[in-house]
Amino acid sequence: MATVQIRNLDDEAYAILRRRAAESGRSLQEYLRIEVEELARRPSIDEVLDDLRDHAVSDVTMDEIVAMQREGRDR
Repeated sequence: MATVQIRNLDDEAYAILRRRAAESGRSLQEYLRIEVEELARRPSIDEVLDDLRDHAVSDVTMDEIVAMQREGRDR
């Protein structure tokens, strides 16, 4: 298991996190470990966009897109 140390954490943020940990019945360390693990499981925006690009299939050309935009403005 890896160990992470966070320096210079804002006092207000620390107090909020301690309160949330206490409200959930967990130690601060356990609460933060769970939160960080959940954060790590979520894909970043770049990962989502890359995945969409990898799976995107389109037969529409750029010229057709421009024409549709222009048509929409003329209405």
